[in-house]
Amino acid sequence: MQLGTAESEPGELVTGWLEVTDLPTGTPERLPVLVAEGEEDGPTLWITAAIHGNEVTGLAVAQDVMTDDLADEIRGTVVCIPNLNPAGLRRTTRTSYYDDEDPNRFFPDPDAESTRPPSVQQLVDERIYEAFADSADALVDLHTAHVGSMPFLIRDRVLFGEERTESEARDLADDLESLVEAFGMPVVNEYAAEEYTEQNLQRSTAGAALNNAGIPAFTAELGGHDVVEEDTRESGVGGVRNVMRELGVLPGDPDPDAVGPEAPVEFPVKRAVHPHADTPGIARHRVEAGDVVAEGDVVADVCTPHGDRKATVESDYDGYVLGRRHGVAVYENDPVASMAVRDDADLVVPRDANEDESA
Repeated sequence: MQLGTAESEPGELVTGWLEVTDLPTGTPERLPVLVAEGEEDGPTLWITAAIHGNEVTGLAVAQDVMTDDLADEIRGTVVCIPNLNPAGLRRTTRTSYYDDEDPNRFFPDPDAESTRPPSVQQLVDERIYEAFADSADALVDLHTAHVGSMPFLIRDRVLFGEERTESEARDLADDLESLVEAFGMPVVNEYAAEEYTEQNLQRSTAGAALNNAGIPAFTAELGGHDVVEEDTRESGVGGVRNVMRELGVLPGDPDPDAVGPEAPVEFPVKRAVHPHADTPGIARHRVEAGDVVAEGDVVADVCTPHGDRKATVESDYDGYVLGRRHGVAVYENDPVASMAVRDDADLVVPRDANEDESA
């Protein structure tokens, strides 16, 4: 495989750079590339990380998976880009400084229309997409969530319509299910289809790989951001290696003891930015990441600057807390937490809500 300056050889781990744009300073913006190729043919797994520049536990996991002896262990190929956003990494910020918008919302989408020329970030994302769409059999995208967040996996819903039939979508969803189960962390379904496309998540790394390229792909949220969380890093490495086992890249079955924690509830859940404060003030949380919450439970108090309680914020759903929102100052309708809430919806849905589901 040739990716940028990295040209793989059977039985070797090679490194190189993928140039994605040129900077005004006259130097290229380039992404680090590692490729491990086994002696035997097999699947190709892509590992990507740090498209948000301050999500560094994912970057560390990606680096640590790519050991010097990996090529001797595997069949097939493992391709890794441990930092998709060097501009964000330089500043320890979520965004790049090209457009100062979320860089994980610009991957190709066949339904995206614009009269404006593509931004620099869109061009960068398109070049990354072209590389994995041409070669990947599966993709794991490594992120982190909120301050103090518990680790979990985001499984996107599989859309059908013009891109694929419902039957093809269900086959793709089954392939994805086997990978997230193998990784071994709590699985949180992505938003319902209408909100999913409203938030442009079909243009995220994993969303574009799954719903546009048809590659089984998911997002691993590996704790909080800004610093490497060592326990989560170790679990993340074990999870990625479990995915390799499930794909047949590594021999053996996934190791259930390699990762954790277990989901705190037994029912299926979806991601929700919830609940919201309906009055401004100082949030005093009553819950922490991993706490189970029932409908009607108080998640936070809202206090005056002097410390007097003026309101409570209750959950509308059963579920559990993924993480508390950054900071304590809240305005009207600000969220105070991110939760995994009960989800009874199908994982395979029409891309267009008005589309006949029997298509």
